[in-house]
Parts: sequence; structure tokens; C-alpha cells
Amino acid sequence: MGQQEKVSTSLAGAVSEGISASLAAVDAELDRRYPGDPGTRQPVHTVYVPGNLFDAGTIRSWGDQALAALDEHAPDAASFAAVLGLSDALAEDVYGRVRAKLEREPIEDLRVDFEDGYAGADEDQDAAKAARLIGEAYANGTAAPYMGIRMKCMESAVRDRGIRTTDVFLTGLLENGGLPDGLVLTLPKVTYPEQVTAFVRLLEAFEKAHGLDAGRLGFEIQIETSQSILAADGTAAVARMIDAAEGRATGLHYGTFDYSACLGVSAAYQASDHPAADHAKAIMQVAAAGTGVRVSDGSTNVLPVGSTAHVHEAWKLHYGLTRRALARAYYQGWDMHPGHMPTRYAAVFAFYREGFEAAAKRLSAYANHVGGDVMDEPATAKALSSYLLRGLQCGALDTAEVDALTGMTRADVERFAAPRRGDLTAAER
Repeated sequence: MGQQEKVSTSLAGAVSEGISASLAAVDAELDRRYPGDPGTRQPVHTVYVPGNLFDAGTIRSWGDQALAALDEHAPDAASFAAVLGLSDALAEDVYGRVRAKLEREPIEDLRVDFEDGYAGADEDQDAAKAARLIGEAYANGTAAPYMGIRMKCMESAVRDRGIRTTDVFLTGLLENGGLPDGLVLTLPKVTYPEQVTAFVRLLEAFEKAHGLDAGRLGFEIQIETSQSILAADGTAAVARMIDAAEGRATGLHYGTFDYSACLGVSAAYQASDHPAADHAKAIMQVAAAGTGVRVSDGSTNVLPVGSTAHVHEAWKLHYGLTRRALARAYYQGWDMHPGHMPTRYAAVFAFYREGFEAAAKRLSAYANHVGGDVMDEPATAKALSSYLLRGLQCGALDTAEVDALTGMTRADVERFAAPRRGDLTAAER
């Protein structure tokens, strides 16, 4: 062991203590506003089903329709890969995983829709039915990992109806087994932060009425208006909406078509890769960073139906948009038709399979302090581990192969993915 250096200081301990005291309020604010990602699973998509059409067989029906589309338009790995441009190395694996996913867990997140897509005659009855069916699905093991409703918004014309549907649905859940862990509520067409606050007050009242823990009910905020991105005073309204949710916001969902129409984009050009969409989602992403609120992309309205030629073109479009979103760190999107699911999962699985080996080796090298041709930092290690975890959660990766290539357990990978604020790396200690 080498000679120990003499360590000298010039400042009294009171200096450090005084600085810490002066920043105590900032420390508390950082912890409140920026707790970091919750570390829970984020679904790769959300499927919207009108409340008047939702029934006990919806999830299985969507999976069966997606499998039938593959059987008809891409009956083997080679034909599917040819449509999407998948490499020979990935073709069989991705195709097999897509089929297995559609058989095992066709929908990751389902929203029973009582807003734009709803055309029922009795909303009370349909909301009560949705609650009963969702309760039964969680009880018998047929539920999607995440399920819930999108109610009408907080604007005056439909506010009372939205409040009542939320009440009917949540009350029905309590009467049919309780609130499931995967419950998700989506508040659409938010324009002002005060509308978010109003929804918080509604959920608070429901919790108090039933003796639930404060904060038990969270919700997503749907971004569909220009005012939700840029307020009249020039500030980023979406950041104020997250604050107005008082810790209950779980996601920001981009509404492709309402937002585009709000800006005057003509119908032929309303798409999730339009510059206006990119701008809105970039603002959403920055506003949500570090808050624990996740961002979701929107959807495409080009449906893969009809002739094989048209289905293939729609598949190419959807696959390309999904891959584009993943590269921009939008890990969730909407799917509007069963035919979108083969390409949703193909895009997601290819994204994680392509980068798996490099990410696993880089994380292993970082964890074991092994040098290489890339110098990674703690933030990058977090990104690498989060990438692997997302791949595991959706079925793109298997635990055994991640363990083998990283030399870590899943718990080890999870620790790298969600370090606590204030944790020091070995190099920083």
C-alpha cells in the first residue's frame, strides 16, 4: 500500500452545514417534483375499445384477429420479414415471439372508451358493465396487465357526464372485487391546469367516500390541444398540469388527430411524425423528465384491412412509425385495430433484440469496471439497464439470456435502472 497523503482543509464544518441549510427547501422540492421513474412496467401500447362494444371476449378476440391477419397476409417468418425489412438473423425469432405474444398476452393496456369512440345509448349501464367485466377479468386471470376507462373531459358541456361515468365505474369496481393494481384512468382534452386540479378533487372525494388511502387513484393526462403545450402566457402548460395533478399523474398521452386538427393541419397530413407532433411530444418529454410521469405517442389511423397489398403497406407504415417513436424514447403508443398488433410487437421486439447484446455487454463492463471502446457513466448505465428491463417486461428478451450476458440477476439490473436520488457511485464516494 502506498504512502498516505496528508489531507488538509481550510473551512470549518459550519460552512458546509450552512450551505446545506440554505438548500434544504431546494432539496425537498427536488424530491417532490422529480422522484424519478417509478420502476414499474410501462405497457408498449394502449388499445382503445368503445364502451358500447367492450365485452368479456374483447382481449382474446383482438389477439385472434391479429393472428388471423398474420395467417392471411404473412403466414411465415420469411414473408413477414420481407414486408417489414427484418434481417435474416431476426426474422424467425421476432415472428415466433409475435405469435406467442398474441396467443399469451395480446393486449398490454386496454382503455374502455367513453369519449370520442363511444356511441352507446346508456352510458351508465355501459360504465357499470365495464366495471363488472374488468373486475371479473382480474379475478379469473384474463385481464390485460393494465385496464381502465377514458371518460369525457372537464369542459363544461360534458363535465357532469364525465364525473358521473367515473363515479359509476369506480363504484362498480369496488363492488366487483376492488380496485385492481393495473387500474388506469385517462382524462382527455385537457386545456388548463385547473381542469387537472378539478379531476384531482373528484378522485379525492371518491377516496374519502370509500375510506381509500389518499392518492390511491392516479390518472393519465391526454394532450390534445395546443393550449396544453403552450399557454396564453407563453409558458409550457403541460409542466403546470403535472404539478396540478399533485402527484397523481402517471402519464402524458399524445392525441395525434385532435392536436393536429387544433393546429389546422389538414387531414391528409395528420400523423405522429408530422413536425407539429414532434414539437408537442418533445415539450411533453422534457416536462415529464424525472417526474415519474411517462410519455406515450399517439396512433396511426391507416388500418391494415382489405387486400394483402394494402395490409402490407399499412404494416410498413405502422412498423416504421413505431420504430421511429422507440428511437425517440416514446416507449408506448396507441393501437386502434387488431391488425396493428403484429407490427407493434414486431417493431418493439426487433428494437430490443437488435440492441440487446451490445447493451448487455456495456452494462456488464460498467458494473465490473472493465474498460472498453465506450466510456459509460452512471446515467448511461441506468439507460442500459432500463432498456434491458423494458425488453424483459414485454417479452422481447428472456431472463436467462440477460442473466447470461450481463452476469447479473434481474434484481441487479433493476437496481441499476432505478437508483435513488442522492445515491453515489463507487467513483463518486
